[in-house]
Amino acid sequence: MRAVVQRVDRASVTVEGSITGQIDKGLLVLLGVAEGDTEKDLAYIVDKVCGLRIFEDEAGKMNLSVQDVGGSILAVSQFTLCGDCRKGKRPSFDKAAKPEIANAYYEDFVAACRAKGLPVETGVFRAHMLVELVNNGPVTILLDSSKLL
Repeated sequence: MRAVVQRVDRASVTVEGSITGQIDKGLLVLLGVAEGDTEKDLAYIVDKVCGLRIFEDEAGKMNLSVQDVGGSILAVSQFTLCGDCRKGKRPSFDKAAKPEIANAYYEDFVAACRAKGLPVETGVFRAHMLVELVNNGPVTILLDSSKLL
């Protein structure tokens, strides 16, 4: 499972001209579910996203989590994070999880973040989405559960 986490001042997702999710201060999380991902991968990503200390404290040091600053999460499913570009110029998405599996993990990710007390907005699974954001920093972190020791 992969997640691109961006610290944002605001972010929104629009589908067919309607905003489906929007947040102010918080995290935009682009989530890719790979074939073979398990509950262990999900737990790792949820724990990391909710606990990442990438917001500045009073001393200007990145030392606070999204919860610490009263922020929100905008979660967007993005199978293209599982793209493999090692051969040729066109990415292969063979390693992305099947849609029904990916959607279940995406929904579980949203539910788990909410269970930790975080407000979570979402995009629309499998829809063509327009994602807008103001990245603060910029701060962008790549999480990959397959990179565990």
